[in-house]
Amino acid sequence: MPIKYAQALLFLTSIIVSGAPAQIYIIGDLSHDREARPGETYGGTITVKNDSDEPQEAKVYQTDYTFSHDGTNSYGDPGTLRRSNARWITFSPSRTVIPSRGTATISYSVKVPPSDSGKALGGSYWSMLMIEGIARESGESSLGARDSGKHLGLLQTIRYGLQIATHMAGTGTRAIRFIEAKLVTREGGERALQIDIENSGDLWIRPEVTVEFFDAKGVSQGKLAGTRYRMYPGTSVRQMIDLKTIPSGSYKALVVVDAGGDDVFGAQYTLQL
Repeated sequence: MPIKYAQALLFLTSIIVSGAPAQIYIIGDLSHDREARPGETYGGTITVKNDSDEPQEAKVYQTDYTFSHDGTNSYGDPGTLRRSNARWITFSPSRTVIPSRGTATISYSVKVPPSDSGKALGGSYWSMLMIEGIARESGESSLGARDSGKHLGLLQTIRYGLQIATHMAGTGTRAIRFIEAKLVTREGGERALQIDIENSGDLWIRPEVTVEFFDAKGVSQGKLAGTRYRMYPGTSVRQMIDLKTIPSGSYKALVVVDAGGDDVFGAQYTLQL
């Protein structure tokens, strides 16, 4: 299902009641990374906090996860992506009640298989654990509605997606593919350089992106930094480089993507601003 970029995701569903969403959130990072080897088992925990004055209920389930530079995320059935590790993961509990102003712990275990259908494992594998609040007014709730009054309205459901990524120790390559670069005019009339890049390797990366502008004499007119996005193999992101500090003119733009270590990639474009 396509959704705009987000890790804490908000959905609205029509229901014949009204009420506030469950007031829960995850303490700590929304991504858990671990290096492992074939046949190894490791585990982790997720702490869910209830910031309200009454108990809150949540459910836990798995999805796959991928995203594209066009701004869409996809949360497919667990285990459908080629590099999904969803089938390696078990977790408990699948439903929990978090006490008022308290916390609850969800435990998970990752059992890395010895191979991938007879082929050696290598690079990064990942999937999501979704932690979704269950409002008392929902038919799923075991806590019961707050009151008996009912009317037509919208019930908000909040869910958090926690990424669990397994990186096979000592394996994998980092690579970048430049999809497209073009000048665009943003809302408000501001100029920007739009650069779409794909992780064409088999290891996750979080690269640093910079663009340096050289005039007709080869003199640098400035270097601008992009955003450091988390990128899994086969995923792509869009960098929007604001050009308001670069004067009008003709330039060579050198785009550098530093994926870590010796893995640095570049592309050059001619721009007329």
